[in-house]
Amino acid sequence: MRTKPSLLCSAALGVVWAMSFTGQANAAEHKHHHHAARVAEAARGETAGLATEVEELKAQVQALEAKLDAQNSAQQQTQAQAAQAQATAQAAASQAQSAQAAADSEIKTIPVQVATAVDKVKPKTDKIYYKGVTVTMGGFLAAEGIYRSHDETADVGSNYGSMPYANDRAGHTSELRGTARQSRYSLLVEGMPTPDLKASFYGEFDFLGAAQTANSKESNSYQPRTRVVYGQLDTSSGWHLLAGDTWSLATLTSNGLMPRSEVAPATIEAQYVPGFAWARQPEVRLTKDFNKTLWLSVAADSPQTTFANTAVASGVTLTTTQAPTSQYFNGTNYSLNDLPDFIGKAAIEQKLGGHAFHAEVFGIWRSYLSRVSYAPSGANQAALLGLAAGNNSLHTSGGGVGGSVMFTLIPKVLDLQGSVLTGSGIGRYGSAQLADVTAEANGKLAAIPETMWLLGGTLHATRALDIYAYGGEEAESHKTFAYGALPASAVFGYGTLPGSNNAGCIVEGGSCSAVTKNIWQVTGGIWDKIYQGSFGQVRVGLQYSHTEKQAFADATGFAPRAKEDMVFTSFRYYPF
Repeated sequence: MRTKPSLLCSAALGVVWAMSFTGQANAAEHKHHHHAARVAEAARGETAGLATEVEELKAQVQALEAKLDAQNSAQQQTQAQAAQAQATAQAAASQAQSAQAAADSEIKTIPVQVATAVDKVKPKTDKIYYKGVTVTMGGFLAAEGIYRSHDETADVGSNYGSMPYANDRAGHTSELRGTARQSRYSLLVEGMPTPDLKASFYGEFDFLGAAQTANSKESNSYQPRTRVVYGQLDTSSGWHLLAGDTWSLATLTSNGLMPRSEVAPATIEAQYVPGFAWARQPEVRLTKDFNKTLWLSVAADSPQTTFANTAVASGVTLTTTQAPTSQYFNGTNYSLNDLPDFIGKAAIEQKLGGHAFHAEVFGIWRSYLSRVSYAPSGANQAALLGLAAGNNSLHTSGGGVGGSVMFTLIPKVLDLQGSVLTGSGIGRYGSAQLADVTAEANGKLAAIPETMWLLGGTLHATRALDIYAYGGEEAESHKTFAYGALPASAVFGYGTLPGSNNAGCIVEGGSCSAVTKNIWQVTGGIWDKIYQGSFGQVRVGLQYSHTEKQAFADATGFAPRAKEDMVFTSFRYYPF
């Protein structure tokens, strides 16, 4: 910007100088007449030269001005580009800040979104992940009350076969107890060794066992009890192998024939309901499911036998049980057994017009073992029966067939169930625990005919309130043996025997040897879920039951009865 004014000033001085020179020449012309022509000519030449120089200077000035204008234009363009770049950079920075803020905001919402997504698929019981496996804890804390109209001296699990007749002084006193021993803890561990193989372990424990030191005087000292402890392998092709201490395959289930879906009556009573077929014992089970609609299974259960009226002929010594020598409670004898109980079952599951339907059929085969010693002499019954002296192991067998049905009559409102098991030597599988076998005169065990049945239903009155009712019975038939070689009064077995007399069963302090024929019960109750939330569940329950035990009639036709009315209350907290 400074170059252009300097050039203009130089040009102006040149013009002024030229004009001044011209004026001097004119004045000299007047004064010097003789040199006028020469001076004028010189002046004209010089003037022409000056004009040329002025034009050149103008051209230079114009060129400089053009160059300056170009430089100014380039500088202005550069400044505009710089301003535009700065504006672009500021806009980019602003966008980056906005994007960062949006990202920060989105990141803050991710935990909430994840938690929401997890909550949608999260099971009722949370799982712990540890070394490639999942661990699920379960169970509840129970505080329960028991009232019985006749004293059984029993905890929350009744002994139906021990309900006292009127001859027993306990039959004239009531019973009131409190207990927390049905409190339960469970642990499920699951893993996938391969994509097509699932391995699991399940254990469930409570406190309803009692060792010699357990009592209710000051410090109860009741120890944990094994309910079930087993392992299982499941393949994607539908094969399932289970081994361990578990609910017997004879027990009704609701999910095909899979464990942990057993349908036990919803009672507070730990012995459930007479007529309910079940057991919890060591078992090996192989199951195949066909598209989760048809299930076939076979199992081998650890055996035990219950006995009644095992009197034998004179001259015969019968051994059916042994006292334990190691790791068993020495107050309980164990039966002789050399073969497991074998069970086969089939189940189907269907939806019938929106109603869930589950049906099962099964069969049980059992073996019973006794050890006998014969010592016949001229006067004893062994000799009359023609038994040869010696020692023998005698086998006999029994079993039964059964079935169960579950049906949702009104979806989410009313569920019904029914089951039946009939055969011989099946008392072990009933809640009333009637005898499996009796004995013939020669010491051979004989399976006692029995039928057990159960009907029940649960009304889901509200989302929190369930009302249930059950009725069931276990009944046995006569199994007696008479021999032509023996007097007519020498009858062996189970049922009404010659000369039997039950009159003492109704006299307090009297003698009573009545033989149980049947036990039946009706019961009902409620479970109310008073709290459900992030801290688990709290349920309260109330149950009433009426139970009767009837004996076989004696030789006179008299059959005594024992009755029991029971009330149970329960407060349970499920933390998991």
